[in-house]
Amino acid sequence: MKTFIKDNSLISKGSANLAKILLSSLFLVSFLSGNAKEFKVIPASSTLAWEAKKVTGQHNGTIAIADGTLNVDHKKITGGKVSVDMNTIVDVDLTDAGYNQKLIGHLKSDDFFGVAKFPTATLEVKNVAAKSDNLYHFTADLTIKGISSPVEFDAEVTEAGGQLTAAGSIVVNRTKYGIKYGSGSFFQGLGDKVIYDDFTLKFKLVSTAK
Repeated sequence: MKTFIKDNSLISKGSANLAKILLSSLFLVSFLSGNAKEFKVIPASSTLAWEAKKVTGQHNGTIAIADGTLNVDHKKITGGKVSVDMNTIVDVDLTDAGYNQKLIGHLKSDDFFGVAKFPTATLEVKNVAAKSDNLYHFTADLTIKGISSPVEFDAEVTEAGGQLTAAGSIVVNRTKYGIKYGSGSFFQGLGDKVIYDDFTLKFKLVSTAK
């Protein structure tokens, strides 16, 4: 009987210790998961501006953000995906309505973004590395015309009033997405009709926790 009581006591102590370990583990998991959040991009508060240059000048305008989500852990973006509505391409520098409409029509054509077939472009974050307090270096996959190619860029990330804002710019080589119209890298004798391969996307993404 004494031996039985002794063994039972040992079992009880072991069970109690196991219970403590399990509770501690659950608390740790709960704590860590509590810091990981998903933020939903607010299209109406977000902006995306484009700028493209050629030998004789440049054009610039905007494109609307369709939707997106950002994965955030301890106020740091760890992943996410943003979609852009290519049908919303607008030029803001041409004041002549005719020339403006002609340019937009050309940009939406197969010579450039083929919007009828590819109405959406996406950016999917793959890796994020801190550079300073609020500045981060992003590696992402950019998909245009159904073609994905990696891009790298810096963005400043801030949080205030329950909203997370990421702002920066991306330099995109259009030829990596099959957009070769007017490119001096592929065609000779274009003279002053050359359109440079790189164009810039300047963005501000405003998001809020789901």
